[in-house]
Amino acid sequence: MFALPMRLRALAFVSIVPLIVLAVACDHSQPKAFVPPPTQVGVVSVTPASIPEPFEFVGQVEAFRRVEVRSRVDGIVLDRPFTEGSVVSKGQVLYKLDQVKYEAAYRSALARLDNAKRTLARLEPLIPTHAVAQQDVDNARSELESAQATLDNAKKDLDDTEIRAGISGQVGRARLELGARVTGPADLLTTIDELDPVYVTFHPSSQQLLAWQQDPRSHALLQPGAGGVAVRVLLPDGSLLPRVGHINFVSPSLDSASGTQEFRAKFDNGDHRLVPGQFVHVRLEGFARSSALAVPQRAVQQGLGRQFVYVVGAGDTVTAHDVKTGSWSGTLWLIDSGLVAGDRVVVDGVQKVAPGRVVKPVPVVDSAASKSPGAPANGVAR
Repeated sequence: MFALPMRLRALAFVSIVPLIVLAVACDHSQPKAFVPPPTQVGVVSVTPASIPEPFEFVGQVEAFRRVEVRSRVDGIVLDRPFTEGSVVSKGQVLYKLDQVKYEAAYRSALARLDNAKRTLARLEPLIPTHAVAQQDVDNARSELESAQATLDNAKKDLDDTEIRAGISGQVGRARLELGARVTGPADLLTTIDELDPVYVTFHPSSQQLLAWQQDPRSHALLQPGAGGVAVRVLLPDGSLLPRVGHINFVSPSLDSASGTQEFRAKFDNGDHRLVPGQFVHVRLEGFARSSALAVPQRAVQQGLGRQFVYVVGAGDTVTAHDVKTGSWSGTLWLIDSGLVAGDRVVVDGVQKVAPGRVVKPVPVVDSAASKSPGAPANGVAR
């Protein structure tokens, strides 16, 4: 009577086994979710060091010497034998004025001098015989000296009808042309600029001056002379002038209108690449910031009015640090605040990271750290 239940139980067991096997098979057919490995990024460790700190300012080129060409005498312009903008030599004739009046005055003065000489020659032999009063002889001598002075002045006026270049240099635009009347020294005829060497002036702010004054080494570098800071010039096309200048003048006072102080550097200019009135960028090289922190420029990100870098912290987790940047030194960016020594800053792979993400940091030897930080940079000192 118990055979049937036992048979049913066996049949049930046989039916359940395939279901269990099928369930196990289905469980093995579903793979586990794939977890990607941490992103590899290149980092540099921030280390304090003495780093060259160049400063840049806007400068303007000035002629080494500018001479205004004016006439001492008046007259009509008869000739202008110079080409505007050309290079003239000292003593070269620039203008010729009408000489008729001055030639007549010269001949009159010459005749007066000859008469005074003859009068004195007649009277002097009569002095020993007392045939003439001593007073008459003295008057004749005075007349001779006066006539000589009048002749010298007339000769000078006649010579000044040919207006010559006082220095060698580049002549400017002619202000008066043929037929114009020159009334005297009040009329500017043209200018001559001496262009080799030239001056480049720039104006650091009062805040920058205070910072330099607080550093004895910086203050010494800014003293006029060849042993001070090296002054480089970036031309308007971005090229670097292949010559170094040196400061030769510092204004003793600040400009009350702008709050800046004038500095002037002297440059050789045999190729005339620097032109008076030209605006250039002036870079001062020779300063250095001790125990400075710096990162490659590409590590600094900007957004929403702030600057920040990605730092790999504990557990290789990325965090964003707001930083305050200073000036550029080569391809490095000096960091005034926001980082501490030992921070691992992301340089390569910045676009792959985000705050809170775990990464695989790999130290990199950045090109900025492997060469002199004093290499030319395009940043402007702040």
